[in-house]
Formats: sequence, C-alpha cells, structure tokens
Amino acid sequence: MESEAEEPRLMHFPVTFFAAVMGLAGFGLATRQIELALDLPFTASRLVIGATALVFLAIAVFFIAKGLRYPAALRAEWNHPVRIAFFPAITIGVLLISAGLLPVSEPLAHGLWCAATVAHLAVTLGVVSAWISHRPFEQAHLTPAWFIPAVGNVLVPVAGVRLGYVEVSWFFFSVGILFWLVFLTLVFNRLIFHNPLPERLLPTLVILIAPPSAGFIAWQEINGGVLDPLARVLYYVALMFVLILLTQVHRLFRLPFTMSWWAYSFPLAAFTIASAHFGTRTGSEFHMAAMYATYAVLAVVIALLLVKTGRGILRGEICRPE
Repeated sequence: MESEAEEPRLMHFPVTFFAAVMGLAGFGLATRQIELALDLPFTASRLVIGATALVFLAIAVFFIAKGLRYPAALRAEWNHPVRIAFFPAITIGVLLISAGLLPVSEPLAHGLWCAATVAHLAVTLGVVSAWISHRPFEQAHLTPAWFIPAVGNVLVPVAGVRLGYVEVSWFFFSVGILFWLVFLTLVFNRLIFHNPLPERLLPTLVILIAPPSAGFIAWQEINGGVLDPLARVLYYVALMFVLILLTQVHRLFRLPFTMSWWAYSFPLAAFTIASAHFGTRTGSEFHMAAMYATYAVLAVVIALLLVKTGRGILRGEICRPE
C-alpha cells in the first residue's frame, strides 16, 4: 500500500518531466550527426534513442498513474498557465523517438510517428483552445515555454517527409512557423516591457533557440536539403539567439536546480543538428566547428542534468508542490 508520504509525490509528478525526453531524444539525434561527420557506426546514437524510449515509458507510467489516482491534480496542471505549454512535450518526445528509430525499424518508426502526429494535433488544438478561451491569462504567465507547441509542429516533417507524408508535413510546418512568429512577438514584448521572468523560469529563455533551429531542420527535409534563402534565414536567426543567450549565461549559472533546467537540452541539440546539416551541405569549417562545440556543451549539460535529476529524486526534492 502506498504510504501517505509517497502519495503527494505522485500527486505532484510534473508534466515537465517530458521535457527530459525531448532533451535525451535530441541528444540521440545530435549524436547521430557526430557519427555521420566522423564516419562512425550508429552505435552510440541507437543506445541513446533506446534509453530515451525507456525513460519515456517510465515517465508515462508515473504520469498515467497520477492521472488515474489524482485526476484533480492532472486537471490543475492542465489549467496551470505555464505548465499547460509542456503537455505537447509528450507527443514531441514520441516524434523525436520515431525519427531516431527510422534507420533501425521503419515500421515501428512509422507507427509511432502516425500516433504522435495525430495526438500532437489534438493536444495543440486543446492548448490553443485554452489560450483563446476566457481563462485569466496574464502577461506574467507568458514565457518562452509557450513555444513548445509550435516546436512540435515543425518537428513533424523530420520523419514525416521520409515516410512519404509530404502534404501533412507541409501543414504542420506552416502552422508551426506561424505560431512561432506570433509568440516570438508576444514573448519579446513580455521580456522587454514587463517584469523579468521569475528565477525558476529563466532556463526557458534557452527555448528561444529551438523554433528556428527545428524549423531549419524541417525545411531541409521538405526542401530536399537545398540551402535556399529561407533555410539561411532560419539558421542564422537560431545563431543570433545562441549569441543572445551567451550574454545571459552568468545569470543561468547562478540558478538552483529545478526540472526547468531540462529546457537547456533540446534547443542545444536542435542547434547542433542544424549546424551539422549546414556544415555538411556547404563544407563550411565554421559551421562544422559550431556543431562540435555545441555538441560538447550539450553532452556536458545532459550529464549534469541526469546527475542533478537523479540526486533530486533520491533526496525527495522533486515532485513537490510549488
């Protein structure tokens, strides 16, 4: 029987855990780019993707258990003005895992991609419906985490084009780019003209890198790898956000660990992959160097996040009420 001390921890098991799946899956896909660049077998990337799938299943079991045992807590999380944006991370994680499994098992990747794409559309519609309803959202509730649904849409073509779903990929890419531009304007308005982000949400600033990086990767799939003007614009916008975030590193290093730190991981992975594609297609030493440098930072960040998350779980510092 579950003890009273254990019940609240399950009750407060956060949807933000799925951001870890995004980061780990992105790390696996970035590792594949390193293996391609160095002409290595896909051993490490397959191990990371396999481990990510297991992590996803473990998180999903606890999250489903929370929903069954504490449905009110799950509804409260859905109604939370910040955490609602993390629900699409569930389907994004599966989309990334399906992309990672594509070279291993196309039928399995196909099934996962189809399920995740349909589910992501449903979750996105639910989130957008909540945003435009009469909920009391305020300017302070707006953070870069609101980009997550948009990022998920532009990730659909990563495996979708190779699986033959070209028009579906165009649909999700178009929707994702539109929402990114809308929320980019809103987020910058909030960051410049309103109160600063609370300390626990500062790591979400790194999410600014993700939409243009993921958009570049998706556009490469849709456009057959051609580095046209749109591709260059998307990549260099991502690079600019990397440079902007470098000016904030001193603030980010001073923060105490929370699960929002996982926001560091996927954007770094997306930019690593984007740099790999750009460098490979142009033969640019600068872009290949950017790939290696970002991947090195990503590897350190992933290792640090795993250690701190594991330590936080063992010490009971995670899954606590805010």
